[in-house]
Amino acid sequence: MQALSDAFFQGETLTYVIAALVFFAGAHILQSTFGPLFGRKIPQPKGLATGRLGIVKSAALDGQRQLVAIWCDESVHLVEIGGPNDLVVETYFSGAGGGFEDIEETAPGEDALEAVRFRRLRSYIQPASRIFVGPGLVPLAVVSGIAGAGAGLICGLFRMSLEAADRFRLSLPGVWQGEPLLGASLLIMGAAAAGALSAWLVRRFSENAAGSGIPHVEAVLNGELPPAPLILLPVKFFGGLLAIGSGFALGREGPCVQMGATLANLLGKFLGRDPADCLSLLAAGAGAGLAAAFNAPFAGAVFVLEELTRKFDTRNAIAALGASGSAIVVARLFTGPAPDFAVTNVAYPVLGDNLWCLALGAAAGLLGIVYNHVLLGALALADRLARWPVEIRAALVGAAVGALAWFAPDLAGGGDALTQSALDGKAVLVLLPFIYVLRLFLGAASYAVGTPGGVFAPLLVLGAQMGFIFGGLVDLSLAGSGTHATAFALVGMAALFAAVVRAPLTGMILVTEMTDNSRLLLPMLAACFSAMAVATILREPPLYDSLKERTLEQARKKAELLSRKSASEPVRIKVR
Repeated sequence: MQALSDAFFQGETLTYVIAALVFFAGAHILQSTFGPLFGRKIPQPKGLATGRLGIVKSAALDGQRQLVAIWCDESVHLVEIGGPNDLVVETYFSGAGGGFEDIEETAPGEDALEAVRFRRLRSYIQPASRIFVGPGLVPLAVVSGIAGAGAGLICGLFRMSLEAADRFRLSLPGVWQGEPLLGASLLIMGAAAAGALSAWLVRRFSENAAGSGIPHVEAVLNGELPPAPLILLPVKFFGGLLAIGSGFALGREGPCVQMGATLANLLGKFLGRDPADCLSLLAAGAGAGLAAAFNAPFAGAVFVLEELTRKFDTRNAIAALGASGSAIVVARLFTGPAPDFAVTNVAYPVLGDNLWCLALGAAAGLLGIVYNHVLLGALALADRLARWPVEIRAALVGAAVGALAWFAPDLAGGGDALTQSALDGKAVLVLLPFIYVLRLFLGAASYAVGTPGGVFAPLLVLGAQMGFIFGGLVDLSLAGSGTHATAFALVGMAALFAAVVRAPLTGMILVTEMTDNSRLLLPMLAACFSAMAVATILREPPLYDSLKERTLEQARKKAELLSRKSASEPVRIKVR
């Protein structure tokens, strides 16, 4: 036990734990102080004590749009109607305190929103409103910088916590080598318990925290789902730490993206930004989370424009650049400026390398289709096993992960060590196909149980291994880190990313920033071109489009279930 204690207190682990505790203590204080601004509790409107549905108040925004407060069961929804699309602005839960009683029938929309959000702190917020609430680009740029700094803080702490958890997990086989049976049992049971607890947190407090979170962010940006509430932040943080830290083959970028998006959206609401700017901030916060997760600021900004919004808009671009830049400045206070992967001795490509990369990209396109089908198949299997509690399913996967972490520690977790091994030219070529298949199915199983975690990091592992295998077959010498195997491993990361996510610019910039190497941009361009062409010609949809459709279908089924359960209850509508 003394050795186990030394492993915990070794290095900076204790510092990370203390920093995380201080952060969440401060977050709790802020939530207690400013909680009413994010979800003010309001009394049930008079006259609706026995009904389920009613219009509480309405206020004119302009000649066409109206702001309507609709009571439904235990909450009131603030809805903007009359525009191109109806939009749920906010949801307020029943309880003590004032709220919509302050909205006058003739009040303009901005005053109505301000009366609801800032009544108690009006005297403090009004001086700052000139900076944060104005309609111009400057207020949006300032708020995006603040949101990015917040995302960098959360994601920096999240990365430090994961690194500490990884070191602790990797140290256990050595600590218990004198008692292997006991050590293996403890690791297996610990991983199973961590997986079950992570799944329980998601099911109990925030179902939107399951999986990557990027499909939910995209659905919010398209107006198909409401933004996530504040409770998602601790659920995503601790749920992701439990799952990824215990060895699930998931990526840290998923939690970082969704936490950054949620924080930025809540900040925009707090500062009174209009709904359009709140969505711009949400997208920018997501990019800031990706930037902080991989120490890649340009990739975070491009991800917003290429994948999330899928258009270049000046306001979105300014918000994305501001948020990603400030996120990196803050995150590097915790993680340092060094790139995620060290790549040395990569020669400049010649014409033959570019031609080979066209073939590598075609292979990546085919393997990307396989990856999508395996992941979606695992999710379909999880749906068929829905009669089993999600905690049981997560515990079973956790037990398997714990066993793998004992017998082959480097094969568990996000897989950064495997990627670095391929980039160093130290991977064993004959074993890589077996490791590739193992990681492919382990990643799908880890994602399907519904714990927080993304797919980018595991996908980069598979891309590096695929490229290494391809390069090894092209150049069988494998004489050091400057061989084709190492170069193609780097290119393969971008190619498989482009085939699966269908965001080639993000993939190329991400890999370039993560490796601090730009010599292979032309081979990456060739590989991403053929990877996207193959996947598109074979009519394979992008992964996040499929995951978003699944998320929306689950939301529809849940709404239908609630509707059937309450069909027998009387419904009364009363306009006040």
